[in-house]
Amino acid sequence: MTIDETAERVIPLPPEQVAAYAMDWRNDLEWTQGIREAALTREADAGGFGVGAEVTRTAHFLGKRIHYVLRVDAFEPARLLDMVSVAGPMPMHITYTFAPHPRGALARIRVRGDAGGYYRLAAPIMARKVRSSIGKDLRDLERRLSEPPRSADAP
Repeated sequence: MTIDETAERVIPLPPEQVAAYAMDWRNDLEWTQGIREAALTREADAGGFGVGAEVTRTAHFLGKRIHYVLRVDAFEPARLLDMVSVAGPMPMHITYTFAPHPRGALARIRVRGDAGGYYRLAAPIMARKVRSSIGKDLRDLERRLSEPPRSADAP
């Protein structure tokens, strides 16, 4: 069964600011549901983060701990981050897009996947869970970016 879920949200901040934060894998733990660990495990061919880079994530999903590796397929700073899984429990394709909107930034997340094996039985539940999770991701992204900056003296 194929999963194809999209969520979008208008965030009242410049698209460049929203995209810069969301596209930085070091921020995954702060706003992405279920992520417990994220690490850049392969740099882009040109170095750093970009096309060809790989991020390994550890998450909890449907009561299971899962590890998966996402390879950056397309990267246009401030506009597009497209990643495909190269290792993990199921094939996934995750796309983040950011566009100008009269009230700020239109942020969109699309998750596509092929629920096979163990996950085939849970595919309808997975689709609902993915839809809910990416909606919460965008909500948490907005909250995180709207928080006042922490001072160096804050505990």
